[in-house]
Amino acid sequence: MPVQVSDYSWQQTKTAVFLSLPLRGVCVRDADVFCTENYLKVNFPPFLFEAFLYAPIDDASSKAKIGNDAVVFTLYKKEAGMWETLSVPGVDKEMMQRIREKSILQAQERAKEAAEAKAVAKREDQKYALNALMKIEEEERKKIESIKENERKKATEELEAWKESQRKAEEKKRIQIPDKLCQEKQTEEERKKLKHKSLTRNVASRNLAPKGRNSGNMFVEKLKEDSIPAPRSAGNIKINFTPRVFPTALRESQVAEEEEWLHKQAEARRAMNADIPELSDLKEEEKNPEWLKDKGNKLFATENYLAAINAYNLAIRLNNKIPLLYLNRAACHLKLKNLHKAIEDSSKAYRIMKLHLRLIHPTKLYNTMLRRFGM
Repeated sequence: MPVQVSDYSWQQTKTAVFLSLPLRGVCVRDADVFCTENYLKVNFPPFLFEAFLYAPIDDASSKAKIGNDAVVFTLYKKEAGMWETLSVPGVDKEMMQRIREKSILQAQERAKEAAEAKAVAKREDQKYALNALMKIEEEERKKIESIKENERKKATEELEAWKESQRKAEEKKRIQIPDKLCQEKQTEEERKKLKHKSLTRNVASRNLAPKGRNSGNMFVEKLKEDSIPAPRSAGNIKINFTPRVFPTALRESQVAEEEEWLHKQAEARRAMNADIPELSDLKEEEKNPEWLKDKGNKLFATENYLAAINAYNLAIRLNNKIPLLYLNRAACHLKLKNLHKAIEDSSKAYRIMKLHLRLIHPTKLYNTMLRRFGM
């Protein structure tokens, strides 16, 4: 049962009431204040203070100050005037209960209205923030589109300039080819004239030479002319080499070990291909990861990125230890704006390359390669 407090003091003016209530050694944190237009309650166990006010007050602007073992209230009156007493005289228990319930309902309604107003303000703030964010994103999108358009115009202008330079070069070549042909014809004619002049001089010198003394020389020159072979006819010689899988020369290789290795590789490839139904329609040479990699590179060059990804996928299923397959597939995903997949493939290639370097170069060369590639 709480103890009612009666030793309080109050003063008033026409517009305000000043009420001082002692706390009697109770901690400030334990004091609970409840105030409405017609009801004031202070609960600080085991003490309780209730006041059923003489006239309505403005509870929104009224104040309470707790400190120095006392609570000081400043209650502003709604209507100016002097009160006869602080509490309404002659209040029975039923009327007190009605005033308490009415005050609690008023406080609940005000709390509900305040919560709704706060929620509305929060929604308005979110709406404003969303509109501002959408506006910023729209500006960024327009900025990116303008940059893309400028780059496209620049690339188009560079392409047109390159085409114009190529056209001028072709025209220049067309002009130079007839001049070159004319020069070649002139040099050929001059060569023929010089040859004809040399032949005529040789014939004239032979006819003017003495017959008796140089008769033996004539036979010698005739024999020399007969012994000169005819010019060789042009032709092509074809040389066929034995096809080999390994790049080393046959004299430096070990055929038995190489054949055994190739046989094991073929068996492993057949066993792996049996688990992949996509390989059933491919030829034997098309089941090679290197062949599929080259096929994917050709498709990438023609900007057929999806088909290139399919080729790299099949090659990776055949051999997932080749880092270049992951790098090429990451390039395709980057072209298609699949950034997460591009990062994933790049990370896989990085891990495979790092593992290869650790296995092959465990000492100084490994550290050098890591520093060079930033791993």
